[in-house]
Amino acid sequence: MNPEPAAEVVVFSLGPVQTNCFIVFDRKSRECVVIDPAWEGERLADEIAQRSLALKSVLVTHAHFDHIGGCAALVARHPAPVYLHPADQLLWSVDGGASFFGLAIQPLPPTGPAFEDGMHLRCGALDFEVLHLPGHTPGHVGLLESARGWLFSGDVLFAGSIGRTDLPGGDYAALMASIRNRLLALPDSTIVYSGHGPETTIGRERQSNPFITGSWG
Repeated sequence: MNPEPAAEVVVFSLGPVQTNCFIVFDRKSRECVVIDPAWEGERLADEIAQRSLALKSVLVTHAHFDHIGGCAALVARHPAPVYLHPADQLLWSVDGGASFFGLAIQPLPPTGPAFEDGMHLRCGALDFEVLHLPGHTPGHVGLLESARGWLFSGDVLFAGSIGRTDLPGGDYAALMASIRNRLLALPDSTIVYSGHGPETTIGRERQSNPFITGSWG
């Protein structure tokens, strides 16, 4: 019988565009982080309570509305600092552009501390390294737990695709540089937990993602 893993990733697909939200926790300490509280903050808060977890921080890969819509309700129940890169603070201040899509979200809490490229955030035995990955938004980050080979890539890299760059602040050249210079430098075995769709690996995307192989279009 295989022993239970020391840490676990709980995945939810929430909200109007089925955005992936992650509760990542250390089994021993029962500390957790929530990455991209996309929607239904009460549901996320209930899950944390039911599992007897302690929310240490909320980690926002970027400030588009569909990745932050559940933040207010979540931290109202489980107060914790909300980390965001400063370059996405303007987007946060306009509710992630929700009104542009005819939607509204609950008033957002203040953010802080700020993400910095290369900083490390601890949660029990988990250690997340912040990777600044501009392109989808100016302040987009990825979160790498290298000991376990986990990358939370937000909307930079998907299974078979990449993040869109046609919204304000998007930059295709910057996005591709983030992927090629930062993400493809990771081991092929790295599991990629994307902001939308199924998980994948760096190796799989290196071999078959048309935007990376040059076969797209």
